[in-house]
Amino acid sequence: MQHAVVSQDQWLTSRKALLAKEKEFSKARDELSRQRRALPWVKVDKPYVFDGPAGKETLADLFGGKSQLIVYHFMLGPGWGQGCPSCSFLADHFDGANIHLAQRDVTLVVVSRAPLAEIDAYKKRMGWKFKWMSSYGNDFNRDFHVSFTPEEKAGGKINYNYAMTEFPSEEAPGLSAFVRNEAGEVLHTYSAYARGLDILLGAYNFLDMAPKGRDEDALPWSMAWVRRHDEYEGASKSCCCS
Repeated sequence: MQHAVVSQDQWLTSRKALLAKEKEFSKARDELSRQRRALPWVKVDKPYVFDGPAGKETLADLFGGKSQLIVYHFMLGPGWGQGCPSCSFLADHFDGANIHLAQRDVTLVVVSRAPLAEIDAYKKRMGWKFKWMSSYGNDFNRDFHVSFTPEEKAGGKINYNYAMTEFPSEEAPGLSAFVRNEAGEVLHTYSAYARGLDILLGAYNFLDMAPKGRDEDALPWSMAWVRRHDEYEGASKSCCCS
């Protein structure tokens, strides 16, 4: 893309015009967030039990003393050996956010369908510290539409992101939010999938402000450039998050 080179005054005029649009966007985003918080809630009655570093835990246990829980549905299926590169890209942002989320009564937990030993091995490789639980053996992933059976895949379309759609994998990314009320009941408040997860990517927000932006138009798909952080050329094989 060719860009005009102008005087400082001309640039400032253009920048102020864009600033007005940015402010409109910020207000629209705030209103959308308000509407998200106003959604009705659904009581979770199924007794999900997960495997984690401290043993068996229920969904209520995952709140860790907070009243709000965010679960990131990480694409790591049984026998995969390593997690999805795009989910790994997101997960690189989690440890830095976690200490701040705790100050706002929020617990962030990652859940995958792989057995715990496989999760722990990949987590160690990546150097992550966040809590990562296994839903292997329960219906959590399927009930929240991030895991699909071979029969569902054979049908050509699966139920993902609130529609029947084609999807290349038996596991999918997502985020689900829950609240625990004073009676100890767990309620599902929100789930997001696909591009709804884009806002979690701090690195993308930086790129959106860079001169070339995300620079993905010529790629076969938007995140084709993404690698696990120890796979980039010149990357250190030691943990980047310690």
